[in-house]
Amino acid sequence: RRGRRRLPPRGRHRRHPALPGGHVRPISRRRRTSRRRRLAGALLLVVPAADGPPALGVLRWAGDANAFDGDGHIELVCSPNNPDGAIREAVLNSESGKAIHDLVYYWPQYTPIAGAAAHDVMLFTMSKITGHAGARLGWALVKDRDVAKKMVYFVDRSTIGVSKDSQLRAAKILAVVSDAYGDDARLRLFDFARRRMRERWRALRAAVAATGAFSLPEETAGYCNFTKQTVAAYPAFAWLRCEKDGVEDCAEFLRGHSIVARGGEQFGGDARCVRVNMMDTDGVFDVLIQRLSSVT
Repeated sequence: RRGRRRLPPRGRHRRHPALPGGHVRPISRRRRTSRRRRLAGALLLVVPAADGPPALGVLRWAGDANAFDGDGHIELVCSPNNPDGAIREAVLNSESGKAIHDLVYYWPQYTPIAGAAAHDVMLFTMSKITGHAGARLGWALVKDRDVAKKMVYFVDRSTIGVSKDSQLRAAKILAVVSDAYGDDARLRLFDFARRRMRERWRALRAAVAATGAFSLPEETAGYCNFTKQTVAAYPAFAWLRCEKDGVEDCAEFLRGHSIVARGGEQFGGDARCVRVNMMDTDGVFDVLIQRLSSVT
């Protein structure tokens, strides 16, 4: 297909740029696929080398930060948290440790903006602020200039840069979102998205209350510095718990009612809980509410 780089025929050799001197190594479709699978899920860290460019190192996943004891860590803080929408803070504190704050859901349609985001490293993405997941573009706000340079180096080497089309599209979208708050209130994205999330959460809570078979976390609220008023939190995902006697696996139970959700054990939680997507299309969400309401 046009625009897609073709793999070399099976058995053909080519120079491997990652090997000293460009050593020759055979590359086949099978080798390339298996290598990608081994790297899938690995957390890569840019480690400064004594001389020359940064090298790649693989970090070991240590689990819940609350149970971690040691130094030399990188703590990933997801706030609001996925999947329960809770606001989180870093729990580890050491001179050799670092924290990266994942703030992709820290927007007014999901949660009250209680304070300024002023962490050392903060991650954002277009997919959660405006729903443009297809742009495949995110950004980071970084205080330390040297750290930012290393991140740029890593992104450039690992992705061969970011599509200019995506960058221009994202810049235009963000400009429209920002400019609307000085002009026509009808075009304000966060206001529209908050109303839609409120409607969906009300529909979900009504369905859960009607069945008596499930429960949801209590609604929380707080003062939002963006809207200048006290507002409720409407997380992007719902943490649904099955309360029926004899049901130990909520995801399996829901599959029996033609509802697909991710089980709680995938998030280090209870199998009696599932994560429900609150951001799907209107048609899919309406079917979810209909099927959930029929569970007795």
